[in-house]
Amino acid sequence: MKVLVIGGGGREHALVWKLAQSSKNPKIFCAPGNAGMAPQAKCVAIGATDIDGLLQFVKSEKIDLTVVGSEAPLALGIVDLFKKNHCPIFGPQKEAALLESSKVYTKEFCSRVAIPQATYQIFEKSVEAKKYLKTKTFPVVVKADGLAAGKGVTVCQKEQQALQAVEEALVDGRFGEAGKKIVIEDFLKGEEASFIAVCDGNHILPLASAKDHKRLLDGNKGPNTGGMGAISPAPIMNTDLYEKVMEKIMWPAVKGMVTEGNPFIGFLYAGLMIDKGEPKLLEFNVRLGDPEAQAILFRLKTDLVALFESALAGELNEIQLSWETKPAACVVMASKGYPEKVETGFSIKGLEAISKEKDLFVFHAATEKKNRDIVTNGGRVLGVTALGSDFNDALERVYEGVQKISWEGMVYRKDIGR
Repeated sequence: MKVLVIGGGGREHALVWKLAQSSKNPKIFCAPGNAGMAPQAKCVAIGATDIDGLLQFVKSEKIDLTVVGSEAPLALGIVDLFKKNHCPIFGPQKEAALLESSKVYTKEFCSRVAIPQATYQIFEKSVEAKKYLKTKTFPVVVKADGLAAGKGVTVCQKEQQALQAVEEALVDGRFGEAGKKIVIEDFLKGEEASFIAVCDGNHILPLASAKDHKRLLDGNKGPNTGGMGAISPAPIMNTDLYEKVMEKIMWPAVKGMVTEGNPFIGFLYAGLMIDKGEPKLLEFNVRLGDPEAQAILFRLKTDLVALFESALAGELNEIQLSWETKPAACVVMASKGYPEKVETGFSIKGLEAISKEKDLFVFHAATEKKNRDIVTNGGRVLGVTALGSDFNDALERVYEGVQKISWEGMVYRKDIGR
């Protein structure tokens, strides 16, 4: 069989790596892919948002299954297009993908189906938003409505910072169309957890839990990023909390989407804040998290091709997932200047030193091959991932791996999982 993975980051490398282990022995393609995927997949020079070009490739290559890794093609309606052309594809249709592509839609949907979340207001005019901020106690969170590559959310500790975030989105147009509406919401306190499930429209099959580390710097300081590291399972996720998340967040979302005529098929990611044992929703994503995917898929034993086929057949209730009991840790190594202006093109040293290590793997995110060298090609470059007998062991192993890799100006957090 032939499988196409769409995207080129660490999440997509993790998907490719896991799909390659399938008993169905698939021939895997990735568009556009990256320099680390060569042992498992053939990279195709088609952008993730070129949905017409991707459809043409799928038809010409007779691809049996397409898996969408990143959110942008989902927001553009790639699943609708592929289904119209009878090409099997795993991911939500455009209307269901609004759970990620529109913060405004999600806040209003959660209000309709009674999913616990932060108190919020929606604004299109900066004058009204700034007037509202005068009534708030801080911190607050300002969010651009649309997709902004992980940079559209600002946690504002003081009024001046919030006023600046409003100005950038609604006046300066920093996020383009994505920032023409904003959400201002109360800051939720507690501990974060990522809860990701596979959905087939009617059934929910939760994956192992994970905890992401969003801030750039140690001690959860600095700007928000796409994620600087992850551990799985999330230490806070016990049986009682699991049941609350399913009852209060996941089931209302999936049933609500059916009621509103947009059954959800794909990965449904709930970013949660846990306070005194009670979960509230921070955000929904409609794909695997990154770097949570690296930590979670590193522990998954179940055949990923069979899992996707069951989801597309509406038969997830017949699947039971099998997991490695060892915990996993992933540390993201990024370029100098991330998440703003990054410097690229630096040769990466030391990858060979850990290529044969057991329970340790380097997932590539923003790399390319130049001559014989692997060089940096974006913000988050690598996701070094390890299993360990316990969390301390996993973290020790992953940081031993990190210390063997180098390039000019690399940055990474030293407190992942701590």
